[in-house]
Amino acid sequence: MRALTISTVLLALAVPGCQRENREPGADSAAIITVDGSSTVFPIAEAVAEEFGKRYGVRVTIGVSGSGGGFKKFCKQETVITNASRPIKPSEVELCAKNGVEYIELPVAYDGIAVVVHKQASWVDRMTVDELKKLWAPEAQGKITRWNQIRTDWPNSEIHLFGPGVDSGTYDYFTKAVVGREHASRGDFTSSEDDNVLVQGIATDSGALGFFGLAYYTENRDKLKVVPIDGGNGPVTPSLETVADGTYQPLSRPLFVYVNKQAAERKEIQAYIAYFLNQGRPLVREVGYIPLPDRAYRLAQERFDRRIAGSVFGGKGSKVGVTVEELLSKQ
Repeated sequence: MRALTISTVLLALAVPGCQRENREPGADSAAIITVDGSSTVFPIAEAVAEEFGKRYGVRVTIGVSGSGGGFKKFCKQETVITNASRPIKPSEVELCAKNGVEYIELPVAYDGIAVVVHKQASWVDRMTVDELKKLWAPEAQGKITRWNQIRTDWPNSEIHLFGPGVDSGTYDYFTKAVVGREHASRGDFTSSEDDNVLVQGIATDSGALGFFGLAYYTENRDKLKVVPIDGGNGPVTPSLETVADGTYQPLSRPLFVYVNKQAAERKEIQAYIAYFLNQGRPLVREVGYIPLPDRAYRLAQERFDRRIAGSVFGGKGSKVGVTVEELLSKQ
């Protein structure tokens, strides 16, 4: 049997000397797991890494380069795991293939993208997807600059936009869901890979509107106002419940970790993934995200145990309005 069971892996890792025996050649006195990628997935990965490290003494280093930046490092073999808030894109599939990197794609949680404004923007009670498209489409640059251009009864005052950087998976998914094409938007907005920078910017600018992962709004709900979004069936406010039941569309999406298939043979990697997909589930909700259904976690663990390489999304990037459980069940 190629893959060890979860219990066997965790027990082996807990035995003194087992890490040294199964580390890659050249490793130092303790096993190190190198991770980078999405700022949205970071709070989950950080919580899992902290608890995993306490229990097994394995150091997990986590960078925050955004989903795109993380894939660049991962596909160049600078890391063994990358966090992503959207599926791998064709250009990244090509880069991984060029460098001989096979990857195992594992969904770990659901998240919503929150559209937020300044606390005092009392006129914004809801927005439609079409209104968001009118505001964020590439052709809006330099033309749609005032609130009353979105809705005539809104103020004749400047609107200032904030959003994740173009290396962010949140940016990719938002543009796909709202504009209709991934990585397509106006460029005259304040961007940052650090969601806390966006929170601060929107909270201190009365004309601001921006978007980022729901968890960052939840942490800062005292500073920001969230905008209910109408995807065609009436306005829905993003929450753990509306993301989990699928009613917050089209701005709900799965979150992922990608594992280097060759590195997956290391016992500490096997143990980390087993911990993430099992004991890590309560931590997903604890840091403000939505756990997958139990069956989806079982299917993800099976996907890892069988070392199934590739993407259930076909390596073509984001797809809007799909469930990972349905896609995983076809593996």
